[in-house]
Amino acid sequence: MRTISFRGDTDKALIGHRGATGARPGWRVRAGVFAATTALLSAGTLAGAGPASAAPAAIRLTSSSCPGVIQQGQVSGCVTELQNLLNAHGAGLAVDGSFGAKTLYAVREYQSSTAIAVDGLVGPRTKAKLYATGGSAPAPVNLNSSSCPANVVRGNRGGCVTELQRLLRHFGYSIDVDGDFGPATDSAVRDFQSTHGLSADGQVGANTKRELYDTDESPSTALDLRSASCPSNIVEGQSGGCVATLQALLNGKGQHLDVDGQFGPLTLAAVRSFQSSAGLSVDGEVGQNTKAALYSNISTGGGSGAPAPINLNSGSCPADIVKGRRGGCVTELQSLLNHHGADLAVDGDFGPLTDSAVRDFQAEKGLSVDGRVGPNTKAALYGAVTPPSSPAPGGGYGKILDVAAAEVGTVEGSARANSYGSAVGLSLSTSNYAWCATFVSWVARQTGASSYRNSYVVGWVKQARAGNYHLSVTTNPQPGDIVAFDWNGGNDYTGGHEHIGIVRTVSGGSSFTTVEGNTGNPDGGSDGVYVKSRSTNSGYDVLFIRVR
Repeated sequence: MRTISFRGDTDKALIGHRGATGARPGWRVRAGVFAATTALLSAGTLAGAGPASAAPAAIRLTSSSCPGVIQQGQVSGCVTELQNLLNAHGAGLAVDGSFGAKTLYAVREYQSSTAIAVDGLVGPRTKAKLYATGGSAPAPVNLNSSSCPANVVRGNRGGCVTELQRLLRHFGYSIDVDGDFGPATDSAVRDFQSTHGLSADGQVGANTKRELYDTDESPSTALDLRSASCPSNIVEGQSGGCVATLQALLNGKGQHLDVDGQFGPLTLAAVRSFQSSAGLSVDGEVGQNTKAALYSNISTGGGSGAPAPINLNSGSCPADIVKGRRGGCVTELQSLLNHHGADLAVDGDFGPLTDSAVRDFQAEKGLSVDGRVGPNTKAALYGAVTPPSSPAPGGGYGKILDVAAAEVGTVEGSARANSYGSAVGLSLSTSNYAWCATFVSWVARQTGASSYRNSYVVGWVKQARAGNYHLSVTTNPQPGDIVAFDWNGGNDYTGGHEHIGIVRTVSGGSSFTTVEGNTGNPDGGSDGVYVKSRSTNSGYDVLFIRVR
């Protein structure tokens, strides 16, 4: 993982902000767009559509001429309409009126994005969602996936551009997320490249993509909350793919949340509201019962959705899980693969795309690349989500420094370092994202000093300034306090140049030492958890946070 120097230091940039402008766009109809989109749909002229004469005339999915459930194998004007609607969300299908394998995958991807059971069956729920979201930006597509070009450039349109714009907004660029790479996006890309020491050519290639993804968020993929990929209890303060899935499921139950992967006050209120309406204990924690209720009755009509996940090492799963398998073992497999960076529809069906993801994972981990999920592959899949033994939680704020100092020397990418992500619902390798705030969250969880968890520096700063979660701002730092850095100034702790750690010693005046995760090794070598000497007058902003 490339390190970036700021004012003589070697700490990697942290995407430490996500305000209202940085939230992932929800599925909304924008004023004036829906009517135009509907007109284009009926004319068959959306991007990705084939000539109108090559397909049966489009028929509205909710008309009596279309079956209650549209599924693979059918050929009709109902499928023409379906393909046009999917293309409005960036599917890029050839509009031929034939429901084949590509249309099936596009349906599953859309269902996954909108919290409908991923069964590939276009029933009443999916039909209603498709029409309700017809004017939204195309669904984001991971820039590193095979669906995106090697170089995303001005003039491109679709889900790859939506994802690009979403990432740029995380870095503070005020651009529309509309899936259209126009002048404003081009200007933001060039400025981003210049700021990060890249060639400012406006082409989003491998280096620019890598820099854009050097963040604290997990990939934009679907995860099953009931799988081992997600914590047994998802609570306020956590972030990541599991929280994004939770928010999407809540929206599928009538809530109206931004799917941004941040479990904040609005998500907490939505959880409590859902629990109350479902007759559950209203505690705001998403445990087994709440997860089961979220997954109940969400089928699109005609299917039962993805089977409940089953631990791959249980007696219910075969020794080798292979292509062609279906069921809960495959649901679990797909969720685990997504937590390792794949982009699969979680549907419990081990098809070609799952096979390809398995082989990619095996190659990355140095395993035999055979597509068979046997003991070694299972162990590797669970390796990043099963933390090693940790100090017993407890001790409160008085133990913050003790717990943090005990981790000094932990190397980035090791099983120990990767386990820190469990505090915020992440199971990514620490070699793949900036994890300094994740480490602080892990320390807070181990000690019980604060219930707050966040993988973004700005989250810790905002809560301290607001006096929430037993956090407050102090000008009299002491060992065990938290310290946030804004390398490029502005005292707003946004813009992608933030860092955070634990105060170790205070020498008086402006000097102090820290224990920090995601920081450079003073002796050279891989980044990790190390002690650093810092100062309050070195040209960057510093904010001390008291935990009491």
